[in-house]
Amino acid sequence: MNKKGYFGPYGGRYVPETLFPALEELDRVYQEVRTDGDFQEELKVLLNKYSGRPTPLYYAERLSDALGAKIYLKREDLNHTGAHKINNALGQALIARRLGKKRIIAETGAGQHGVASATAAARFGMECTVFMGELDIERQRMNVDRMRLLGAEVVPVSSGNKTLKDATNEAIRHWVAHVEGCHYIIGSVVGPHPYPSMVRDFQRIIGDETKEQIMADEGRLPDVVVACVGGGSNAMGIFYPFVEDKSVRMIGVEAAGHGVETGEHAVTLSEGRVGVLHGSRSYLLQTDDGQVIEPYSLSAGLDYPGVGPQHSFFKDSGRVEYVSVTDDQAVAAYGELCFLEGIIPALESSHALAQVSVMAPELDENTIVVVNLSGRGDKDMDSVRPFLLKEDDRI
Repeated sequence: MNKKGYFGPYGGRYVPETLFPALEELDRVYQEVRTDGDFQEELKVLLNKYSGRPTPLYYAERLSDALGAKIYLKREDLNHTGAHKINNALGQALIARRLGKKRIIAETGAGQHGVASATAAARFGMECTVFMGELDIERQRMNVDRMRLLGAEVVPVSSGNKTLKDATNEAIRHWVAHVEGCHYIIGSVVGPHPYPSMVRDFQRIIGDETKEQIMADEGRLPDVVVACVGGGSNAMGIFYPFVEDKSVRMIGVEAAGHGVETGEHAVTLSEGRVGVLHGSRSYLLQTDDGQVIEPYSLSAGLDYPGVGPQHSFFKDSGRVEYVSVTDDQAVAAYGELCFLEGIIPALESSHALAQVSVMAPELDENTIVVVNLSGRGDKDMDSVRPFLLKEDDRI
């Protein structure tokens, strides 16, 4: 990345002039805290004592026996609030305090980033407003209740598809109008510089821990690392520390929804073209006229038409492979992990598990595969129930 926040041709800062001073100040403070021992120690204590890190790297024995490779799960679902999102929310809340901001705003799709932001705001005594599409409010009601219980105001967004893209649009509009009084905690590796690199650095603890843990368990690095990709924060968090380890194959899994051929999907990196969305240049689902195409995924957290700019760079360079799986495949993987390991995965993570179900039978039994289990799936019961009822009456 260069000093202007570009990863090759991707990234940058495409925002209204009103936001430039705030982004410049945020970048300055972020560069300060990267080498500030007191800041890093306070964050470390919060992650360890408040969030529960390090999260385990769990050998999924029955899943491995069923699929034919050695499959490990990085248990980010065991974080406080139930997902990796808390890593970034705590870091940015500390930065907001240093900036003198007493109010947090955030956007959310699946609700996990909204819950993490509301949690961090409550922990530091800040006001919190979360923007969320009306469709996502309907399919993630439990997380909406959690945010409100934590003291956050949840603002329904009724424009567009009423999902994550629309919530992000509204959050940015609000930020432009109230930039002096609030800090915007962006939840993924998207947005204008310095957000993509800042969020990545707060999430890289996933990959750093994974490296240390797999070396302790197996004495060598994994052969394959797999993670789901919407905006791409959990994937970037586990991929980034392995970028220079050329023996490690990395696979990002996008949401194919009803199938790429139907046009109802969120496969940004394979089907999108380069454009600008939410403040940065990256791959984007768009029409020939440059209008954003509304994405679709059963998974609220992957229902996004853009992707982090560093993922676009990794795609072009070939360092990361990007594939996609459908709703049906993800739900099947969701059920498989429940029944074989007693773990209910988030629908987002189930896309990564579905890809492992496809590829593992072709791998040698000693191939080590690590899947980033980025969140817990009890929040998705309402979305998954109709699919499972089609299969049998287990739920």
